[in-house]
This record gives sequence, structure tokens and C-alpha cells, in this order.
Amino acid sequence: MGKFKMSWSRLLSTESQRPRTNKKNSFTENGKNHENKKKQSMDLRSDFERDYHRILSSPSFRRLQDKTQVFPLEKNDFIRTRLTHSIEVSSFAKSLAQSVASEIMRQGLDEEFNYEEANAISDILASSGLLHDIGNPPFGHFGEDTIRTWFHRNLDKITMKNSKGEERKLREILNPQMCGDLLNFEGNAQAIRVAAKLHFLIDENGMNLTYALLNTLIKYPVDSLNIDKKSGDIKTKKMGYNLAEKDLFEKIVQNTGTLNEETGEVYRHPLTFLLEAADDIAYCTADIEDGVKKKFIKFEELVETLCEAIPENNKLHEDLISYKQHARERKYDDPELYAVQRWVVKIQGIFIRSVVGSFIQNYAAIMNGEYKRDLFADTESEVLLKTLKNLAYNEVFDSKAIVKMEVTANNIINYFLDNFICSILYWDTEYEDEMKGIDRKYLSILSETHRYIYSYYSKVYSESEEISQISDKSEREEKIYSYKLYLRILLVTDYISGMTDSFMKTLYQELIGIE
Repeated sequence: MGKFKMSWSRLLSTESQRPRTNKKNSFTENGKNHENKKKQSMDLRSDFERDYHRILSSPSFRRLQDKTQVFPLEKNDFIRTRLTHSIEVSSFAKSLAQSVASEIMRQGLDEEFNYEEANAISDILASSGLLHDIGNPPFGHFGEDTIRTWFHRNLDKITMKNSKGEERKLREILNPQMCGDLLNFEGNAQAIRVAAKLHFLIDENGMNLTYALLNTLIKYPVDSLNIDKKSGDIKTKKMGYNLAEKDLFEKIVQNTGTLNEETGEVYRHPLTFLLEAADDIAYCTADIEDGVKKKFIKFEELVETLCEAIPENNKLHEDLISYKQHARERKYDDPELYAVQRWVVKIQGIFIRSVVGSFIQNYAAIMNGEYKRDLFADTESEVLLKTLKNLAYNEVFDSKAIVKMEVTANNIINYFLDNFICSILYWDTEYEDEMKGIDRKYLSILSETHRYIYSYYSKVYSESEEISQISDKSEREEKIYSYKLYLRILLVTDYISGMTDSFMKTLYQELIGIE
């Protein structure tokens, strides 16, 4: 058995869920396709450039403008949102791609990697940067934590009738992976749902993006039953997709060649490592800059932290002091903020060089699926990255102002889950007459698009080969009942995740009678 190695010819697959109309067609008999081909040739964009433009023009992407990065419901235009963060990640990701591509070709590391591949990975990483947070719910990562906590508390608490009319807990009706998806709710997995299903433009295939781009977004190519935070392999840290997207996941990894068909193991797409690094660079440095701007982090505290954590590199804190002195001499309004902003740009350059060097150094291991860590591991930037992350966490994320807003967010999200989950339990079942009047009112608030997606994929599952092969009628009905309940619960988490911070707060106030 030869050693497994991923190839760029498959990793850069332009295939998608639905065949794209802009694909170049061959001539049919008598040249009937000539006029169509002539029209298509006017569009000089690659499939990956088309991905980029589809994302930019999507409502899901625009809604990131009103989603929390660090500071919820922030009115200061200079503080980052999910949208500005995503644009920054896109920029860093493209820079990393260009530098990595240059080094691969310069050093002759891969004979099948040339300028066409260089352009492709730049476009893919620019797009993935825009898209990487599109599945995150309102109020930042705390929103994810709140959803997970709600299911931990309620899967054994809420009861309903099963397919046989027997009263059972939700955990007993849903199968283990369905429960696992809810208990481990993950913005990364939700991003795949948004991009591939929930963004309804033409049909139920979402944005219909290339498989190369979708696979780059899958940071953790394991399901909720195979999460293993202690494995030492970064790919099993969280779940990367829901059971509802299992078929799509399998098509993606098979088509792009990240599936080892001999062993059945699935590896990370190589570009995922670069996307993750771009995200780390963007949010780590932005959190420090925004923290100083909002007065959560003091200038002296940043200098002192660098001195203590990285004493062997005096230049890190000396540059900060020098930049502040320069700003004072120029009589700038805020010398400390100027110094930090200038310093952050320099640090970003250091981070980029480290990531590019790490990717090139570990190129063979990455391409055969053996590399199991992030690209900062064992680099000169590893300690600096951790130092800045810890400082931001201790002084910004753990501050009283943020904690108070998180308590508010917890109350709002719990309200929606309490009421919307109860409203969908018996909807689209033979027990609909047991729905309360208020349940129907909550149900009517849910997005029509999301309800359509639920109905479409419910039908797909009910008519699937998996179901048709079950001969026992009772077992067949039980599986359909369970899966449809799972999809209805996802309908609620889809709706909540798609809200912006302001919309969620306003709708909550309206529903409880404050406004």
C-alpha cells in the first residue's frame, strides 16, 4: 500500500452540488451550442472568483455587519464586527496563499503546482475568509455556548410522543448523532448549512459553491460522535458537520481527494490550515487593538505582559515604547493607541512569515494528512500568539461589561429556544392537533425559507434509499419521525443563528411586550 498523498488536481475541484450553468460546454452536433458558448466566454472569471462574488452579494454575508466579534451591540463604528473581521481574515488568508504559492514554486516542492494553482488557492482562501464565520449565532462565541448549554439541560427534560404515541424524552426519540449535533452545536458546522442549504437563491443548494471552497471551510472533518479533544490531532477538536449534511460531506471529501479510500480516514484540506492561521492572526491582533481602544487593556499592561512572557525578545516591547514616543513628538491625539495600531501591523507581518515558513516546512506532512497541529506550533510566533490571546481573554472577554452583556444574551437566546423548540415538536406530525395556540403563533414567526428547506429535506429523507430498504413498517416510520423531529429542531437553531444581534434583541423585546 503506497503512502497516501493529496493532489492539487483534486483538492481544487470546481464541482458543486448543482452543475453550474457557466461551465464551458463542448460543441454539440451541428454546433448547436455555439451561441451559448459564445455568451459564456464573455465571463472571464474562474469558478473560484465566482464563489467570491456570490458570497459578497449574499444577505447572509451582509448580516455579519450586525453580529458580535467581541463587543456586542457596539455603537462605535471603529470597533470590529463579524463583517469587518471576516474581511480582514479574507485579506490575511489571500496574503498567506500568495506567499505559500510563491515558495512552493520557488523551491519546486510540487511538480503539479503552478501559476494556475497559485491563483486558485488565493481565490479560495479569500472566499473562505469571508465565509468562515457565516454560521455563527448572535452575540459571538457565547451564543454558541448558550445553545449547547440549553440542549444539555433540555434533551432529558422535554418529553413528547414518539411515532407510536408513547411519551418519551427528546434524547430517547433522537438517535445518538442527532443528540450529539445539538449538544455540540458549532458555528463551523452551521456555516456549511448556510452556504450549502439555507442561503436560498435559486434552489435548495444554497450558494452552490465549489467543493474546494466548502472543504476548506470544514475545519474539523469529523462528526459529533467522533470529537476527541485529547487525540492530539487538531481535526478532532470539534465537529465539522451535522448528520443532516452527511451525504454532502461525503461527496465533498471524495471529490476533493481528502478521503483516504483505502483506510476510510478523512484529512483536513491543506488550505484549511492557512484559513485557521489567518483567523488567528486577525482576531488575536484585533482584540488587542480594540481592547486598548475601549480602555479594557492599558498600554503599560501590554508592555509589561510582553516583558514578562517573552523576555528574550526586547524589541517587541521596545518598539511599542518607541512608537509612543514618536507619536508624542508629533503631538498625535492618542499616542498610546497610535503606538499599538502601528505595532499590531508589524506583529501581523511576523505572524504571516511564521505561518508561511511552517506550511512550507511541513508541506509533505500536510499533503499526506500526517500534520496534526496548527501552523503556529513550534514557531517563533507561538508564544507571542498565546500571550496576546491570554491578555485579551483576561482583560476583555472576562471584563464586567462583556459579562453583563453575555448574561443578557443568555436570557434572550434561552427565551427563543424555550418557546420555538416547543412550538415545532408536533408540527408536521399526526399529533398536530395537540399543538397549543401559542405554538402556532411562534411557528408562524419562523422563516418561510427555513420552513421550506425543512419540508424539502424531510421529503428527500422519507424517499431515500436508506428508508426504502427498511422492510419493517414500524421501524421505517420511527426513523422518519425521528429524523423529521431532528430537522425541525435544526430549523429553530437555523433561525436563531441567522439573526443579527439587533434583530434578536428587538424581536425579543417585542415578543415579551417591552416594545
